[in-house]
Amino acid sequence: MTGISGNAAARAADALLRTLGGTAVILLFPAAGLPADPASDLGLVDPGVEQASIGPVIVRELTTENNGPRRRIEVVAGRSALAEQVSQRNVASADVLFETALGIVYDGEMFHIEGFVAEQFAGFSYLYRVLAVS
Repeated sequence: MTGISGNAAARAADALLRTLGGTAVILLFPAAGLPADPASDLGLVDPGVEQASIGPVIVRELTTENNGPRRRIEVVAGRSALAEQVSQRNVASADVLFETALGIVYDGEMFHIEGFVAEQFAGFSYLYRVLAVS
């Protein structure tokens, strides 16, 4: 008797994200190289950032009692939405991708990644929930 595999859980999560009107967010990463300018050796040149679009994702606004001017969101992304960036950046997993990201851009606003959780089925990560704050 066969059960549901991790790949089937990942496909089901992707279908759910698309059905619920998935959108896209941008992950920001530090740029890899500095310009060949002597000022860059002194730290006077901003190396910039690289942008990576991730989609489909679901973004939920989170409210708390004392939110103040801060805005909190939860980004839910499937394994396939992150697979391209994991291979392009040559990192071991989506966990490393989130750990190295500077932040998330959503709706024109920059959010700092506070944490993330990988949902797993039979040892296979198929869905990622990322908590971010502006």
